[in-house]
Amino acid sequence: MHPASAKRTAASATRVRALTPTLAVLAALLAAGCQTQQPTVETLATNDYRLRHPIVVSEGVKTLDLPVGSDMRRLSPQLSAVVSSFAAEARSRGGGAMEIIVPSGAYNEAAVHAVLPQIRTALVQGGVSPKRIATRGYPVQDPGISAPVRLAYSGLQAKTGPCGQWPDNITGGGDGMRHNPHLNNTQYYNFGCATQSNLAAMVDNPTDLLYPRASTPADQIRRGTVYGKYRAGEQTATDYKEGDGSRVSDAAN
Repeated sequence: MHPASAKRTAASATRVRALTPTLAVLAALLAAGCQTQQPTVETLATNDYRLRHPIVVSEGVKTLDLPVGSDMRRLSPQLSAVVSSFAAEARSRGGGAMEIIVPSGAYNEAAVHAVLPQIRTALVQGGVSPKRIATRGYPVQDPGISAPVRLAYSGLQAKTGPCGQWPDNITGGGDGMRHNPHLNNTQYYNFGCATQSNLAAMVDNPTDLLYPRASTPADQIRRGTVYGKYRAGEQTATDYKEGDGSRVSDAAN
């Protein structure tokens, strides 16, 4: 072989050997980029406020405090309606039993005993059986104050954990990314807690968060009417006449 050709062949072989590690690294990076990394449970809990602040449906005690003035001798219609509504809630969400907890030794003790029969009447009007209404007292330390009458029942409630917890520093302090995971565009711990708490408080029936309600029976009369019109070839939907009972305003004229 010509000496010049031998030098060119040796140089080409050297370049190939030098490029081989680089190509191997590029192939490894491409292969790693094609793989999909499955998120762990910890990652999901960090980035999903529903897992971090879950709504838990459990049994608890629901209370209602009724303010009673010292000169009060009759329950107002507004307060009576509130008591009846609370009784209906206890019947639908709880077992239907109600407890009246009255203050003992308070400044308004005479007024409390005067309106107590009216509270019982409002509870019965709300659907609570008279046999399932119990009364007990609680001591008041200061005889100079007017203490409220408390109504209580046991039933299902939807709640979340306490909000306002800040275990991490979200301002960028600390010793870098290890103690500041929010720099990686993740949610801070308290994110979504208020939303979950409000949803748990507003839901009408806590069991709606566990399973859907059963469907109501169909309207058999309306179904028969629609089937009859369908067989007769008539229009089954309600006939709305455009512009019936309305007119164009002439305010702009």
